[in-house]
Amino acid sequence: MREASYAGQTPRFRALLYYSDYVEEAHRQFTHQAISFFDKLTVGDGWILEADTSLLEKGDLSQYDVIIMPDVHPGTPEERTLFEHYMEHGGGWLGFHAAAYNDLSTGWDWFRDFLGGGRFLCNTWPPQPALLEVETQEHDITRNLPEEFVCPSSEFYQWQPDPRLNPDIEVLVSLSPKNFPMGLKDVVFGGDFPVVWTNTRYRMIYLNMGHGDECFTSATQNLLFINSLRWVVSQSPSGNPFER
Repeated sequence: MREASYAGQTPRFRALLYYSDYVEEAHRQFTHQAISFFDKLTVGDGWILEADTSLLEKGDLSQYDVIIMPDVHPGTPEERTLFEHYMEHGGGWLGFHAAAYNDLSTGWDWFRDFLGGGRFLCNTWPPQPALLEVETQEHDITRNLPEEFVCPSSEFYQWQPDPRLNPDIEVLVSLSPKNFPMGLKDVVFGGDFPVVWTNTRYRMIYLNMGHGDECFTSATQNLLFINSLRWVVSQSPSGNPFER
């Protein structure tokens, strides 16, 4: 039996949660709950979480093992350049829902490619629970999840082109076809809806959940969030902090 590994007085890693105060109410609700959710995981000083609305004020982002974005991505040229440099040099990213939203007006080709090449095409509406399919249990993020589970109420984006068509993208969780037709106002009749994926060229995970105040009411989905955070951090170029 392998002995437990205790962090002692030295936190294992440092994370920055980057958010905006200027988002729609449903995204603000999710962000406030995300801050509370991740902050509770720091109990015992095992790791450090900072939350801020600015990347520029943080200076050198390499001090962070992961940047969590619950509701927005960088909008200014200066912050975009800073984030690009961080990710291209081994940085970690955990993005949710609206943090990945991009369309023709976004004007950030690097970020679109980072996500797998897709722009926002459409969404399901209104927010509702949905049956999700775990596409592989060979990945550390999904190995302890059921093959299917019902997630709490959320809004799901569809992308064009489909990120799945990109050979660098590994889809881990998707919206089950059993949901269709889906929606009461805007009805979606089918199509591929990847929900959780990674671009294997980077240390990143995107999760499409993140709309409203119900996203943290499912133990299964919370486990998915924790697994995702842990996996991104464990892939650090400086070594896996959980093995020390």
